[in-house]
Amino acid sequence: MLLPEQVLFGAAYYHEYQPYERLKTDLDLMAGAGFSVIRVGESVWSTWEPENGRFELDWLRPVLDGAHERGIHVVLGTPTYAVPPWLARQYPEIAGERRSGERIPWGARQEVDFTHPAFRFHAERVIREIVARYADHPAVIGFQVDNEPGLELLHNHGLFQRFVDHLRRLYGDVETLNREWGLVYWSHRLSTWADLWTPDGNLQAQYDLAWRRFQADQTAEFIDWQAGIVREYSRPGQFVTTCISYNRPALADDRLTRHLDVTAGNPYYAMQDGLALPDTGAGPQGWTTSGTWALYHSADRMYSSRQEPFLVTETNAQAIGAPWMNRPAYDGQWRQAAYALVSRGAGMIEYWHWHTLHFGAETYWGGILPHSGRPGRVYQEIARIGAELRTAGDLIAGLTPDADITMLYSAPSKWALEFYPPLADGQSGPDRRSYEGIFDPFYRGAFDAGLQVRIMHTGQLTEQEAADAAGRHPVLVVPALYIADDATLDWLAAYAAAGGHLVLGPRTGYGDLEARARTDVMPGRLAEPAGISYEEFANLDADLPVHAPEGSPLALPPGAAATRWADGVRVDGERWAGEVRVETARVLARYEHPHYGRWPAVTSRAHGEGRITYVGTVPDTVLARALFDWIVPAESSGWRFGAASVTSTGATSRDGRKVRFVHNWSWDPVAVRLPVAVRDVLDGSDHEAGGELTLGPWDVRILVER
Repeated sequence: MLLPEQVLFGAAYYHEYQPYERLKTDLDLMAGAGFSVIRVGESVWSTWEPENGRFELDWLRPVLDGAHERGIHVVLGTPTYAVPPWLARQYPEIAGERRSGERIPWGARQEVDFTHPAFRFHAERVIREIVARYADHPAVIGFQVDNEPGLELLHNHGLFQRFVDHLRRLYGDVETLNREWGLVYWSHRLSTWADLWTPDGNLQAQYDLAWRRFQADQTAEFIDWQAGIVREYSRPGQFVTTCISYNRPALADDRLTRHLDVTAGNPYYAMQDGLALPDTGAGPQGWTTSGTWALYHSADRMYSSRQEPFLVTETNAQAIGAPWMNRPAYDGQWRQAAYALVSRGAGMIEYWHWHTLHFGAETYWGGILPHSGRPGRVYQEIARIGAELRTAGDLIAGLTPDADITMLYSAPSKWALEFYPPLADGQSGPDRRSYEGIFDPFYRGAFDAGLQVRIMHTGQLTEQEAADAAGRHPVLVVPALYIADDATLDWLAAYAAAGGHLVLGPRTGYGDLEARARTDVMPGRLAEPAGISYEEFANLDADLPVHAPEGSPLALPPGAAATRWADGVRVDGERWAGEVRVETARVLARYEHPHYGRWPAVTSRAHGEGRITYVGTVPDTVLARALFDWIVPAESSGWRFGAASVTSTGATSRDGRKVRFVHNWSWDPVAVRLPVAVRDVLDGSDHEAGGELTLGPWDVRILVER
């Protein structure tokens, strides 16, 4: 899609939630805060259609008219994620099931089987009524279909039968399925398709992976279906999207966004000290993240869905979540977060939400306005951003973010490692976030080293020629790629041979597309090109210090450690290809332990024109940063300042100009020395190369290279 000429800025707005009439006041305040967009309509099916077949559509027109009069665009939502009580009452069979035969009680949202024909009939009818009425309104620039899809793994009978039909088409006959899934185990062999058991008690990894892929496809098909209906009415130039919560279980975001016009996502993050650098601690990651690195990770995940700029449909306005999660941002942090997202490709910043609710499940999920409805500190902070975005104009709209390294993301690997987690949770149980538990430390290590990351899904990367990818992505980090076919692993080896630096992490190359452990020496087809192999692996109950042996190019500061996991890596012996000696892998780091010390923690070997580095553990923050300081040395960029509280990110504008965002994530003012001459985008001041740039507490400066 063609994004607007300026970054869209606004909030979700629900006039219908207000306890008294205040439309004019709200819209005037929005205009005063520099709003250019609001999102409306997606949460109130029972207002659009209070009874079966009786529609009330006119209530939204004053909102659209008032927004248009003030130059505020509107994203119109379809209300299918929250069904009205009359629909649940008249069609109880549409209730979703988390386990076969056990209905999800109605009373929250997203409780229904969205594949059920009765639901589809009513959903299509209300979508057509709303979109037909308002698609031609001049305020409407786009549509959001549904909301945060993929919340449930549905076990309804009809959906399960479609799963069986899907398997029949995919495998052809039960004997093929028996062979591919290894159903000889525990007497699970099928004699007929009717023998396939429901997923409730399943312990077969191959079954679960097929089930998760099917569930993600159902979610994507549902969104595709809605988008198709909306496009029957939409005008040229209007976009269709859905907003994504990236931790939803029935979701593959690259598949979900394939037939949409733009990605839109909802990054929520811990504020206050959750954004402090250096990090005060590793908070939990989930629907809301903790840590500055995790905010950037959220942005890079949104960019990864379509490898293009994206929209932020919801992010923190004030306190977020439950009534006990009240930590509204420090002064300046809203600016910092907004520009962090923009620097990584956000073409819209939209807050959840405008007015703090007086009722319902999210009474204490704070909006831009408090319960009194009077503008205060939050409004003033938000309004400052609105004014600055007008000043910045089209320079920062639709940026293409820089990338020093590329990381490979795999939804199937994530699902497989959720089902049989390799990592423990520290309490003798499984860590269902094992994929993130391996992937995230590598991302954070790159972030702590001052590097910028491009995340790509496996299919997005391997569709390129390996030699081309080596030129575009000189460093490719592949942690926890558990699910991969032979062609993908061969592609990775070819990428390194063509000149790329391939960095492999634990569990990579271990399983095939059916989640079967490979019969090769591990890490599968990558063992020989990496010059290493392993046969055993272990969970670590405590962190193990690591050291760099004499002659290692890896500089390890005190505190470097291996955490949670150790592959028993062996370095290949000397080999010859004809009269040419083949370089063996070099040990970069070893464990300090009487047992594990026999194995290297990190190795590296030249392969063709490039290099393969193998990391056989989950690195702690010190080891991870040291790895990336070695892989991409600091002297390669003058924009890596080294100040603990400062981040620097770069991007390219649509017209080719280089834009830099320099943040200070702390209470202490800091000065950095500029490597090139720049102009401050917001105040117009010029700074020469070698000059100092001063940042105040929780400050951000936007610079364009001169």
